[in-house]
Amino acid sequence: MTFKNLLYTVENRVATITINRPDKLNALNKETVQEIGAAVQTGLADQQVFAMVITGSGSKSFVEGADITEFLGLSTEQGQALAKAGHDVFKQIETASKPIIAAVNGFALGGGCELAMACHLRYASENARFGQPEVNLGLIAGYGGTQRLTQLVGKAKSMEMHLTADTLTAQQALELGLVNGVVPQEQLIPKVHEVIEKMKTKAPLALAGVIASINAYYEPGANGFETELVEFGRCFNTQDLKEGTAAFLEKRKPNFTGN
Repeated sequence: MTFKNLLYTVENRVATITINRPDKLNALNKETVQEIGAAVQTGLADQQVFAMVITGSGSKSFVEGADITEFLGLSTEQGQALAKAGHDVFKQIETASKPIIAAVNGFALGGGCELAMACHLRYASENARFGQPEVNLGLIAGYGGTQRLTQLVGKAKSMEMHLTADTLTAQQALELGLVNGVVPQEQLIPKVHEVIEKMKTKAPLALAGVIASINAYYEPGANGFETELVEFGRCFNTQDLKEGTAAFLEKRKPNFTGN
């Protein structure tokens, strides 16, 4: 599939979505956000795709933020509509049934930090920087940043970052639990693929159940324990459970098929 602002490739059952606006430090405009949503849908619909990676082109920026030029002259209603479009796409990423990993290869500010946080896992290069600097523009985060940053680093640190616009280094982000790992730039994509290879040895439907159950903890009105019960029960109607238990008893590696 061809996109204007993205590169979409599939190799070894991994779809890589690369935001490709290097002249704008990969800033998100409305079209790019829509294309990210379409690319994720493409990966979810492709039975050959096991997992997805979202990254930015170049070595300086994952996503510098939103494209500020699109904010000029918007009314309250138009501003809310802009945010809603981003909310919808990022929620689609967060609730995707296949693992989606952010490979943060530089600046992840504003909408870039929000995009990374919507992914299931985040790995960062040593030069990565994270922040929600919207107050510098007279704005607040609009793509879920106030909620997901609080979930990941806690209320006090989230408040501090949003109110002061201070940024985090990759190491600080690791210490706070915002990212899962930090590696040198040249090792970033290999590290992400190493994690995905480990996941490939697990049952795909069980992975989807894990994602749904953990997300339910944070979902307003949802009962995470009830979701876990439902997802646990669903596993018993899969061939993968039969294969997994048989392999365990026979002391061999399982061959999961996602059925």
